[in-house]
Amino acid sequence: MPKEKKYDVCIIGSGAGAGPVAYELALAGHQVLILEKGPWIKTKDFSKDEIVSSRRSVYTPKLKDEPQVIEKQNSDGEWIARSNYETGQDMWNGNCVGGSSNFMSGYFNRLKPNDFQLLSKYGEIEGANIVDWPLKYEDLEAYYAKVEQIIGISGKVIPHPMAEPRSTTDFPYPPLAENVAAKWVDQAALKLDYKSLVLPRAILSRPQSDRNPCYYSGYCGSYGCSSDAKGSSRAALLNKALKSGNLDVIPNAKVFNLEEEHQKVVVAHYYDIAGQAKKATAKIFVVAAQAIETSRLLLMSKSPNFPNGLANNSGQVGRNLIFSGGGSGSGEFYREDLDEASWNQLKAFGVFVNRTIHQWYEIEEEPFAKPVKGGSIDFLMEHNNGITRAIHQKWDNEGNLVYGSKLKEKLKHYFTELRSLNFEVFVDWLPTDDCYVKLSEEVTDKWGDPVAHIRIYSHERDVKVGQVLAKKAEHLLAEMGARNISSNISGAPPPNLVAGGCRFGEDPKESVLNPHCQAHDVSNLFVTDGSWMPTGGSVTHTWTIYANSFRVADIIRGKLGE
Repeated sequence: MPKEKKYDVCIIGSGAGAGPVAYELALAGHQVLILEKGPWIKTKDFSKDEIVSSRRSVYTPKLKDEPQVIEKQNSDGEWIARSNYETGQDMWNGNCVGGSSNFMSGYFNRLKPNDFQLLSKYGEIEGANIVDWPLKYEDLEAYYAKVEQIIGISGKVIPHPMAEPRSTTDFPYPPLAENVAAKWVDQAALKLDYKSLVLPRAILSRPQSDRNPCYYSGYCGSYGCSSDAKGSSRAALLNKALKSGNLDVIPNAKVFNLEEEHQKVVVAHYYDIAGQAKKATAKIFVVAAQAIETSRLLLMSKSPNFPNGLANNSGQVGRNLIFSGGGSGSGEFYREDLDEASWNQLKAFGVFVNRTIHQWYEIEEEPFAKPVKGGSIDFLMEHNNGITRAIHQKWDNEGNLVYGSKLKEKLKHYFTELRSLNFEVFVDWLPTDDCYVKLSEEVTDKWGDPVAHIRIYSHERDVKVGQVLAKKAEHLLAEMGARNISSNISGAPPPNLVAGGCRFGEDPKESVLNPHCQAHDVSNLFVTDGSWMPTGGSVTHTWTIYANSFRVADIIRGKLGE
């Protein structure tokens, strides 16, 4: 690649927030550069190796080289900050070309109209910094539909009271093959007057150009897809954009500073794979490095115009970090309780449950005195990770360590005589003053740059709402005949579902970005990962991040044409 090449757009990051911008602008004939901190892992390199995917830092940085400082309250309410190199609490996501979209499960739901108007619809919540979005659902609907086609979403539209408006009648791809447990969920839901729905997935059930459909390997979430059926930014967008000849991708490029002059970014400074400092110039810069790292980069990029960090004269960069609230639960189905045909269907490998319930997206019952924003429940089989499942069996019901022949018997029984049906609850993680990103004053990474200091705090409302939904899910499992039903709703953050830190809004004093996801004070800087979200909704974030990124791509394309 010639050093003197001039780019129209330089994008930092390559995941769900970056892919649509690169795709749309490269196909429109603009010269685009992506600087990705991680390596370029190709489809042929992904395997179903649990040690690689789930038990080692292969797709994420080694914490010795790139730690983070995590600050949490202890049982006495004291704030304690420690490097995660010491604790092992890893907050990194997929660190490679395509980002964490390579490793997502692809549970895709749209936000609903009430997600955009949390403040005006439900009122203020003490201790929570909720606001209405500067957009409405209708502003994103066409882009949600665009994602369905380009990324490839499979599913089936079923009318229900909480359904969001659609411009199309159904998904472009039919539902994926289902486990018999899906039918059992439907039957139990009918008896309880619940409304079960087919859960949309960003996984192809039929071929799309050079992408293959799902072959039901049984190893999806946390794993790279070796058929390209999963709608990752890499497989669905970047591979196609590269064919235009207008996109360059530099992997192993760690951006450490965005140089600003006259309230415009003029240079992206980065370290290459050899640790050498390099520069990239462009007309427009887009940051999509995932929420925590995006805030960190802006905070590191100081200048006379922005002494507290780029685009941070409001002091809002890094504030109002959000995750996805909720938790999970499960119930067990035993071979001895089922006929042979049902057992054989239940243990069918690789096929999905793909059921979701949105009936309580708004809750009007105890313990709440007035209607409040609720959430969603997704159903899935227990993950097939053998090592992880085996480790869970090393304790008995009293918390004693099991080993030797007893452990062997327990493992054999667990893997051959029962199957676990899980559920996941998604509710808003309310933004607060005590959940944010700043720069560490003590810990640096292997390049000598200050690492992200992440304070984590969950509002008590998140847990209360999640517990209501978990009880509903437990009742359904009981109606299905499951045993050993349990759930855990807590304020623990899921590292793969993070947003906020650079919220968008109309007021430059209260937000980092304008409604176009353009920095209020830096005219050629845009942020398109989940950082812009002022609230996160009660579903996973990825579909909305994709949709908004397509929206911003249209805005940038218009500016380049001016």
